[in-house]
Amino acid sequence: MIRTLEIDGRRIALRVNDGGWRKGRKTIFFIHGSGCDHHLWDHQYGFLDEEFNVAGIDLPGHGGSGGPGEESVEAYALWVRKILDTAGLEKPILVGHSLGAAISLTFALRWGERLLAIVPVGGGATMPVNPQIIEGIRTNRAATLGFIAKFSFARENREKFGPGLAEELGNVDPDLIRGDFFACSRLDLTAEIGEISVPTLLVCGDEDKMTPPEFSRYMAANIPGADLAIIPGSGHFVMVESAGIFNEVLGDFCRKLQNA
Repeated sequence: MIRTLEIDGRRIALRVNDGGWRKGRKTIFFIHGSGCDHHLWDHQYGFLDEEFNVAGIDLPGHGGSGGPGEESVEAYALWVRKILDTAGLEKPILVGHSLGAAISLTFALRWGERLLAIVPVGGGATMPVNPQIIEGIRTNRAATLGFIAKFSFARENREKFGPGLAEELGNVDPDLIRGDFFACSRLDLTAEIGEISVPTLLVCGDEDKMTPPEFSRYMAANIPGADLAIIPGSGHFVMVESAGIFNEVLGDFCRKLQNA
């Protein structure tokens, strides 16, 4: 079900378990990537709902949440903090994809004491974006979104998933997508990444062209105690392309965590 929050005069949409959350369960808080919304995680909710409290946010300007969006990861991370405060969620496991991964890493650096763990998916300490892509979203939208959709998936999955992503992004305000990519392009946590102290699971598809596995391997080598899962036959949208394996990896990690 969708829960609506009012924060700083904006309507923020939050997908939660049907029937609400149960006391004593761990909470998984999903954060989508650029131009997406909480539906990105539709392949995860059914698998996890019976065991965890599960929430999926629509960031400002995305999905059912009021706009505008932001142009920095720091600003989005602050929104996540406000959302957790308003929703009364304590010690969640932040699971973020791409832009959401950047948000989870930034949150862990700024307010790590408020988290149980983080799971950055398809992320990096830096997340460079070709300036031609950022500008192309405005000047040559269809071709640029088609390019993004094509290279977001492993080669064998492109025909299956690519057209749907291109159509989905085509229905989103181009300025919102452009702002999201611009936020990613400005990220640089290389000087701080080793200061993350919460349990961390890094997940990446072995054919990810957007944030290659080297990005996750770098973080795994620099975040103390971090776990790393490189999932074969998957691209940037590993949670969709290999949902079964992804769910098992995520579920196992969350079960092993000690409750706060």
